[in-house]
Amino acid sequence: MIDFILWYLIISSLGLLTFPLAYTLLPALADRGYSFSRALGWLLWGYIFWILGSLGVLQNDVGGEILALQIFAGFAFWSIRRVGWIEIKTWFSAHRRVVLTIELLFFIAFVGWAVVRAANPEIVGTEKPMELAFINSILRSPTFPPNDPWLSGYAISYYYFGYVLVALLAKFLGTTGGVAFNMGGALVFALSAIGSYGLLYNLLALREKKSSSLIEKRSTFNAQRFTFPSLLAPFFILIVSNLGGLLHLLRLGGVFWRTDENGVLTSPIWTWLDMGRFSDPPPAEAFPHWWWWQASRVIQDFDFNWANKGDIIDEFPFFSYLLGDLHPHVLAMPFAFLAMAMAFNLFIHRGNEKLPWPRLKISLKFFIVSAVVFGGMAFLNTWDAPFYVALFAGAYVLRQWIVGSEKWTVGSLVKDFFVTGITLGLTSIILYLPFYLGFASQAGGPLPNVIYVTRGIYLWLMFAPLLVPILVYVYHLWCRDRDADFNALKRGLQVTSGLVLILWLVSLAITGIILSLQLLSNKFPEAASATSAFLGSLAAPDWGALLREGFVRRLTVPGTLLTLVILLTLVIANFWPRKEEDDAPQLPSSLAPPNLFALLLTLIAGLLVLAPEFIYLRDMFGYRINTIFKFYFLAWLMWGIVAAYANIVLWDRLQSSWRIVFRVGMILILGMALIYPVLGLWTKTNGFNPSQWTLDGTAYLQNSSPDEAAAIAWLQDAPLGVISEAVGGSYTNYGRMASHSGLPTVLGWEFHEIQWRGGTQEMGSRKADIERLYCTPSWGEARQVLDLYDIRYVIVGTKERIEYAADDQSCPTGLSETKFIRNLPVAFELGELTIYEVPWRE
Repeated sequence: MIDFILWYLIISSLGLLTFPLAYTLLPALADRGYSFSRALGWLLWGYIFWILGSLGVLQNDVGGEILALQIFAGFAFWSIRRVGWIEIKTWFSAHRRVVLTIELLFFIAFVGWAVVRAANPEIVGTEKPMELAFINSILRSPTFPPNDPWLSGYAISYYYFGYVLVALLAKFLGTTGGVAFNMGGALVFALSAIGSYGLLYNLLALREKKSSSLIEKRSTFNAQRFTFPSLLAPFFILIVSNLGGLLHLLRLGGVFWRTDENGVLTSPIWTWLDMGRFSDPPPAEAFPHWWWWQASRVIQDFDFNWANKGDIIDEFPFFSYLLGDLHPHVLAMPFAFLAMAMAFNLFIHRGNEKLPWPRLKISLKFFIVSAVVFGGMAFLNTWDAPFYVALFAGAYVLRQWIVGSEKWTVGSLVKDFFVTGITLGLTSIILYLPFYLGFASQAGGPLPNVIYVTRGIYLWLMFAPLLVPILVYVYHLWCRDRDADFNALKRGLQVTSGLVLILWLVSLAITGIILSLQLLSNKFPEAASATSAFLGSLAAPDWGALLREGFVRRLTVPGTLLTLVILLTLVIANFWPRKEEDDAPQLPSSLAPPNLFALLLTLIAGLLVLAPEFIYLRDMFGYRINTIFKFYFLAWLMWGIVAAYANIVLWDRLQSSWRIVFRVGMILILGMALIYPVLGLWTKTNGFNPSQWTLDGTAYLQNSSPDEAAAIAWLQDAPLGVISEAVGGSYTNYGRMASHSGLPTVLGWEFHEIQWRGGTQEMGSRKADIERLYCTPSWGEARQVLDLYDIRYVIVGTKERIEYAADDQSCPTGLSETKFIRNLPVAFELGELTIYEVPWRE
C-alpha cells in the first residue's frame, strides 16, 4: 500500500510541476496539455537524467536523480514565470470539471490495475524475467549505459528507455524491482487512460467548429460538456478487445461442431477458419489454463502448401495488460498519446514563429520538446518512431495546406512533408545519440511478402469493434460533408489503387533482387545461401511457382485488401481538394479540424495495416510475426481514438432510422468485444481470489524456492560483480539470479541475446565455458574461466546440479563442486544453494 501511495504522489506532483510547461507548449489544446502533463514530466525528467548520466555528468543514483529533477524544475518554473500564476489559476478555476475528471480517471485506473496486478503479480513466464532483469540491472548499474544482465561485460543492446523510467521512480522512492515491475504496469495503464481521454477531449472540443480555418491561440468556446463523452477513448483503447472471447464461447458451446459416424467431433467451419487452438474441438474444461492467450493469435500465415506457419502475434492493449508483461510496446503507450497530442496541437495552432533552419513554421521551443518526445518514442519502442514522425509531418503539411496563406502544389506539400519529417527525425537521433551508438538489433531490411495474405475473416475478428464505426464515419463524412462527391471518390480509389500497386511493385522488386542474388551465387555465395533459405522457408519448389501462387492468393483471398481499399478510398476522398476559380487546391470548408485530424490518424493506421500485406521486416523468425505485432498494435491505438470519436459524432448526426441501426449494431459489437476482457480478467486473477495479495512480483519465491529467495536477497546487497549460473533456454527461469539481483551473469537467455545483437559473435563460447566451469574437476581450468569472464560469484544450486548432471559427452562426471569447496570461500549458504565468492575480485 505504501508503495502505491508514494508512486501516486510522485507522479501526480510531477504532473503539477510540468503543467505550466505543457500549458505554454500546447496552447491550442482545450485542456492546455493537462491530461498529458504527467507523461511529459516523467519523460523529460527521465531524459535529463539519462542523457547527463550517459555523458558522465551524473551518476546513476538518487543524488543524480535529484539533480536532474532540479534541472527540470528550473524549466518548469521558468514557464510559470512566463505565463504567470494568475493565468494558470484562472484556467484551473474555469476548467474544474475536466481537471476533476482527469484526476478521478487517473486515480481509478491506477488503483484498478494495481488491484489486478496484485491479484496475479508473479513475474514468471513469457518475457517477464527479461523485463525484470532490465529494471534490476538499471537499478544496480552505477553509470549509463546500464550493464546487460544476461551478457556480462556488455551494455544493454535494446530499446530500454521505458525501463529507465520505471527504475527512475523505483530508485527515487526506494521501491524494489519486483514491486516496481507491477507498479510500472499499473502506472502506464493509468497514464494511457488519461492520455487517450485527453486526446479525444481535445478533438471533441473543436467538433462544432465548422470552418476549416485554424483556431486561434485561445479557445473561446465552452468544452466542459465533453468531459463525460471523452471517456469513450480509454474504453475503446484499453478495454474493448478483439472477438477472441466470442470465438472461445462459440467453441466452448460446441457451435458448428458435430459428431461423425466414427464418434469424432468435426466442423467444416472451424476447419476452414484454421486458427490454431480455436479450431480444435471444444475443451472438456470451460476455461482451461491460458485459454485467453489465443485471442492474441487470430492472424495466421500459411506457406506455399497452405501449412500453418504458426501463430502471428497480434496483441491488442487489453491482452497486453492482462498478460502483465512490461514490454516496450506497453511502456510506450502513454507517450504515444502525448506524441499524437503534440501533432494535433501543431495542426490546429496558428503561430508565426519559425525555426532558424529550415524555415518551418514551428516555434523553436515546441520543436525541441517535440524532438525529445518523438526521439523518446524510438528509445521506448523503436518500431513506433517513424510512424509518429510521419504523423507529425503530416499534421504540419495539412495545416500549411489549409491555412491558405500561400498557393500550394502537390510538389511543395511532398517537399514540406519530407523536410519536416527528416528535420525532426535527425534532431531526435542527435538528442538520443548515446543510445544509437550502442544499439544493435536482429531487424534487417524489408522482405517481400509474396504469399502471406491476411484472410479477411482474420482482419475483422481482430479489428471489427474499431472498423465498423470508422467505416460508417468516413462514409458519413463523404455523404454529408462532401455531398457524395463521386469525383472525389473516384480520385480516392485511383490514389488507393496506386498505393497498392506501388507496394506490390516494391515487393516484386525486392523479390527480383533476391532472385538475382541467387543467380549470381558464384560471386555472392552468402547472399545466395540466404535467398535459398528464404525460398525454403516458404516451402516453395521454385520462384515461378511461388510468384504464381502469390498472385492467385491475392485474387482468391481478397477480404483484407478489399476492406482496406474501401477504407482508404473513403479517407482520401474526404481529403481530396476542390478546385477554386484560381485553380488553387482547397479543402472543403465543411471539414472541421478534428475531422481532418481523425482522417489523418485513420490514414496512417490504414497504411500500417496495409503495408504487411506486401512487405515485412526481416528478423530471425522468417515470417511476419513481429511486423504484424508492432504495426497492428500501433494501428489499434490510432484507430481506437478515431473509433471513439466516430461513435460520438455518429450517435447524434445520423438520421433517425440509420441512427437506430448504428446504435443497435454498435451495442451488439461492443457486447461481443467485451466478452474477452470480462472472462479473461476473471480467469487470470482466479476470480480475484489469489493466494496472496501483493504487488511484489517476486514474493512467490518465498514459498516455491525459499533458498533461492534468500540468496537473491543477499546478492541484492552484495557488491557489484559478475555471476556464473546455469545457462539455458529462453522463456524459462534460467538467468534467475541475474534477473532478480541485477548483477550481470556470463550468459542468460542466449536466443534473446542473439535477437538483441543480430548475431552470435558476442556470445562466443560462453555457454560451453560455463558448462566447463561447473563440470571440470580441474581447479586450473575452472580458474581460467573465472578469470576470462571476471566472475565474482559462483552459484551452485538445484538448477546447476540438474543442468550439469552427468552425461556421456560434455559433462561425463556431472557438476564438480569439490574444486570450489577447496579453493573459494563460501559467501552464502542455505539449504541446497551455495554462493562461492572469488576473493581476488574484491
